[in-house]
Amino acid sequence: MTNIAILGMGLMGKEMALKLFSHHYPLITYNRTEAKLIPLKQAGIETTNNPEGAIAEANCLILMLTNAKAIEEVLLASKPNLTDKTIIQMGTIAPDESKSIQTKINQLGGDYFEAPVLGSIPQVKIGTLLVMVGGNERQFQQWNGLLKNFSPQPMLIGEVGTAAALKLALNQLIAGLTVTFALSLKFIQKQGVKTEQFIEILRESALYAPTFEKKLPRMCDHNYDNPNFPTKHLLKDVDLFLTQAEELGLNTTSLEAIRQVVSQAVELGLSDGDYSALFEVI
Repeated sequence: MTNIAILGMGLMGKEMALKLFSHHYPLITYNRTEAKLIPLKQAGIETTNNPEGAIAEANCLILMLTNAKAIEEVLLASKPNLTDKTIIQMGTIAPDESKSIQTKINQLGGDYFEAPVLGSIPQVKIGTLLVMVGGNERQFQQWNGLLKNFSPQPMLIGEVGTAAALKLALNQLIAGLTVTFALSLKFIQKQGVKTEQFIEILRESALYAPTFEKKLPRMCDHNYDNPNFPTKHLLKDVDLFLTQAEELGLNTTSLEAIRQVVSQAVELGLSDGDYSALFEVI
């Protein structure tokens, strides 16, 4: 039987734990901030604030930690024996970071692959996340059934690092689309064009992206509470993308400007709000 530990109970980690628990997987959850475990404990899920205990109990570890540094601190600092354990990294980290973590986990006897996701809390609940796998065919086939709890069709992208790269490329688009939409929206409002007319024209054009309509009510209401993806996480991902892109010699001028907007939203105290809060900077 597969005993699963999920390390990291942020917005997505919590919902993923509830999803697996509803499908009767043997499960233990860990988080560094113990208060985030309370809703899971109330749901009947085993919880712990001791990572070593969670690691020892499980033969499959799902990582939903904030960043690579957190993975190092929670999973690797104590140099645990990971023999016969599979580690699935499902958060957003850089390709180079994922490869480095793979090497360290392999040295500790573990089997590692990455499976970052695109989507947010609503998609977790109904199992329609886009799951991108960076690993080998054996790992993909062995764990495809588990990943299908989150996605109807997980995709094998390539070796470790490729899925992490694809995830960062997609999250870079989140920042770019949101900032440029917010700018156009505020521009037409200042010019006296009705928002409804703007959206109607946009919806019928090749420029339309569904995210525009999803974020429009938040921007119009200036309500960024209960985020599916907070601004601080978008800033982290933009920084990761910039570092990797600069190492590849890409021209990142446009993204550097967008990063300033995201950073200013954080400075305005909107760090924990939905990333549509970038509209406030515009």
